[in-house]
Amino acid sequence: MTTLWAEHAWLPEGVASAVRLEITDGVFTDVSPGAPRQGSALPGLVLPGFANGHSHAFHRALRGRTHHDRGTFWTWRERMYALAERLDPDSYHRLARAVYAEMALAGYTAVGEFHYLHHAPGGRRYADPNAMGHALVQAAEDAGIRLTLLDTCYLTGGFARELSGVQLRFGDGDVDGWATRVAALKPDSALVGAAVHSVRAVPAEQLPFFADWDGPLHVHLSEQRAENEDCLAHHGCTPAELLDRAGVLGQDTVAVHGTHLTATDLGLLSQVCFCPTTERDLGDGIGEARRLADAGVRLSLGSDSQAVIDPFEELRALELHERLASEARGRFGAAELVAAGTHHAAIGRDGGRLAAGEPADLVVVALDSVRTAGTEPAGAVFAASAADVTDVLVGGRWIVRDRAHRLVDRPATVLAEEVAALWQS
Repeated sequence: MTTLWAEHAWLPEGVASAVRLEITDGVFTDVSPGAPRQGSALPGLVLPGFANGHSHAFHRALRGRTHHDRGTFWTWRERMYALAERLDPDSYHRLARAVYAEMALAGYTAVGEFHYLHHAPGGRRYADPNAMGHALVQAAEDAGIRLTLLDTCYLTGGFARELSGVQLRFGDGDVDGWATRVAALKPDSALVGAAVHSVRAVPAEQLPFFADWDGPLHVHLSEQRAENEDCLAHHGCTPAELLDRAGVLGQDTVAVHGTHLTATDLGLLSQVCFCPTTERDLGDGIGEARRLADAGVRLSLGSDSQAVIDPFEELRALELHERLASEARGRFGAAELVAAGTHHAAIGRDGGRLAAGEPADLVVVALDSVRTAGTEPAGAVFAASAADVTDVLVGGRWIVRDRAHRLVDRPATVLAEEVAALWQS
């Protein structure tokens, strides 16, 4: 048994002081506030591990490289395609390993990887058809972060358009081909879920296959107005309505983005994953988070394109974007923001609470940095950044200690080298 003592900790009922945390076999067995100091002391604020609900790891190599001539979503996408053309299983593993280490340093203890880069250039199959997926699994294991691999079905290049160019790397022919490949993906150290890339990328007649999917199921939904307009033109309905008709929108289905929803759409959804830093980076717009939450929709958060990797920036943006759109403060309370940022169930996992019986994942945040000095402990949600994360525990094992990753040496150097190598190739 391991005993930790937190100066302040974010418990299900709120922030408490002098909290004893006992851990056995990677699980919290006792969490008691107001306890005498014993065991290893954790100064600052202890939070549950953050869950990154939506990630494209390879997009990290785009950071700071897509703003030429101002750019649009579509010019960004062309740059992303150019990057996707260059990756192979070895380079993908090296890049993703460093990206997942960056996530751990920022306070993420679990990640849902929306994985659609499946095959070699031209759509040629690797000897192991899941070589790219296995590269991600190994990268997460190396970096000490829990992975849910959301293997993505991507069959068409748009409504009634075949895949072409780099998109051929994404496709499996049809949904049966996708399912056959995924059935062989049985990693020991990761969960496997599914994703429908979008209604543009999976033909309507093949969507019903996912109505019976058992496990995490995610889908890009209404990120861009053009997606809605094209769906209306081809099917006479919104993307959410099309998915609903196919039986895809179950209680465990997570719609990613949901930036441009109609009133009818809101009533069809159970879960939405917002990615605020990506949505503003790409100029997508501001989704109606408060309205969704008031309708009973469970919210989660993701880093998506890795424009930044900072869970505090994501959860804070959920509130601050709402303030800009509504011209009012206090749209979300701090507890609601933390709940969204630690919603592990969205990627099919337990966790997200400092409580007995939960996985022993936690994040320690300094309250004495230039950003957090003088704040109330709960106020760190609105003041802290990833730079204030000092220690990260995953399953009772220290992955980050004193701001250093214990499994990946010099992740910043690795990132710089891998990104440079990809763009020079």
